[in-house]
Amino acid sequence: MFCMLAGGLGGSTGDILMHSLDTVKTRQQGAPNTIKYATMSDAYLTIFREEGFRRGLYGGIAPAFMGSLPGTIIFFGTYEYSKRHLIDSGCPDQIAYLAGGLLGDLFASIIYVPSEVLKTRLQLQGRYNNPYFRSGYNYRGTVDATRTIIRTEGPAALFYGYKATIMRDLPFSALQFAFYEQFQKWAKEWVGGRDIGLPLEIATGAMAGGLAGTITCPLGMLVLKALMLEVTELTSGPLKFNTSSIVEGLKLLYKTEGIQGWFRGVGPRAVWTSVQSGTMLVLYQYLLKRMEKWDEGRVVDL
Repeated sequence: MFCMLAGGLGGSTGDILMHSLDTVKTRQQGAPNTIKYATMSDAYLTIFREEGFRRGLYGGIAPAFMGSLPGTIIFFGTYEYSKRHLIDSGCPDQIAYLAGGLLGDLFASIIYVPSEVLKTRLQLQGRYNNPYFRSGYNYRGTVDATRTIIRTEGPAALFYGYKATIMRDLPFSALQFAFYEQFQKWAKEWVGGRDIGLPLEIATGAMAGGLAGTITCPLGMLVLKALMLEVTELTSGPLKFNTSSIVEGLKLLYKTEGIQGWFRGVGPRAVWTSVQSGTMLVLYQYLLKRMEKWDEGRVVDL
């Protein structure tokens, strides 16, 4: 129970803090030929100057939060239970970490995929009636986006790109927590104790997230294409991306955009996953320890 609450609070806090950078990454990946979004700094300043903070850089924050909090609660509960069960059953630690990350993300996906669809469309859109960027979307807000999508495209549209999304996020979560557990183990061996201190706590979480985010960047591009469904003015022409096959999707992306298409937006993604992961995991460990101490004190008082 404590790990679920700590994970939910840590994960949602990290997502909120880094949402603006996630918006920059989404714009760069969705508009590869737009010069004003060419670099991370240019994109950030341009979106802020033209569309503002709330509607521009923080567009889509409401569905992001609605998916992040319950999604991370489910994830951490599943991860901790699966990891401990597998290790107790004699499974090698690294396999247990990978499997726990995969299962945690799989169970959480039913919550975060619809929120990802809404978040991504609102991030691409920016402000309502945006005169500075044509994304093909124009919603007044989260509620209007949900109603419009269901009315015009059907409820199934909220799960567009589901397979591509979990094919990105399952490997990311598995790698992130496998890296994190290993980095934590090395850090504890280096300091000679369980308490590694705040700097190493931040470093292990940030390195785990950044490394996993960089490795899975090509899969992130497939997710964006799947969520956009049809890329018209944002690329060289209308193009349907077949996400029924991840391999074919990567081949098609390479054919149309080259190797840079696989790693477009890798800079913001690496920074975002590093900071988000570091924030989430540090808060997770801190809150979990505080909750466990509180529970121990309550039991003693009783």
